[in-house]
Amino acid sequence: MDGLQFHPRSVFLPRAEALVVADLHVGRAAASDVAFPLGERRDLLARLRDLVAEADPATVIFAGDVLHRFDAVTERARKTVGALVDVCDEAGCAAVFVRGNHDTALDAVRDDVRDAYVVAEEPQVVVCHGHEEPDTDAERYVIGHDHPAITIEGQRRPCVLVAADAYRGADVVMLPAFSRVAAGVEINDTRGGDLQSPLFDRLDDARPVVYDEAAEEPLTFPPLGELRRHL
Repeated sequence: MDGLQFHPRSVFLPRAEALVVADLHVGRAAASDVAFPLGERRDLLARLRDLVAEADPATVIFAGDVLHRFDAVTERARKTVGALVDVCDEAGCAAVFVRGNHDTALDAVRDDVRDAYVVAEEPQVVVCHGHEEPDTDAERYVIGHDHPAITIEGQRRPCVLVAADAYRGADVVMLPAFSRVAAGVEINDTRGGDLQSPLFDRLDDARPVVYDEAAEEPLTFPPLGELRRHL
């Protein structure tokens, strides 16, 4: 899709010089009592630094579900969010926070959380979390929320879903979870109504894009309606 560059678990919008990541779920490792080899904070920060160094954005947009817990913000989660902002500050780019359904306590950490963010006006691109229908009209929506992943040759891989004219005539780009603790939702046999986001009501026309980190390039697959016959 024109105007998009794909990076690991993220997209870059070159016209707006904006890098978008979604579903960090800060605090999920502790809440789930899982053992994560690198440590949640260290892993998130290291991968964000790499992305910022590669894409050189003017803005980093955190597209919702920055936090995992609904009810409160732990001190550790607060420090992790602060460290994410520090990564942006050190790189000379602005950090923008968009509210997700998990982010009921994010206002206690940041006083500038938005429900949606207009990235560019020609064409109008809006970043929102995707858990509810947006109030802002757009020609393209960049969202998260459902954590899409696809299983190919027995290996589950996070993927971006790209669909033209998917919501009220607008294109929709759904990002995988930036968190590696959050499980991906397998889309191999998923139909549009199976996803939670109201911006995707059909999936057969959506193209999965998998970033091959070994080859350092994105792999764009046929639309799911065609691809399912080969999976």
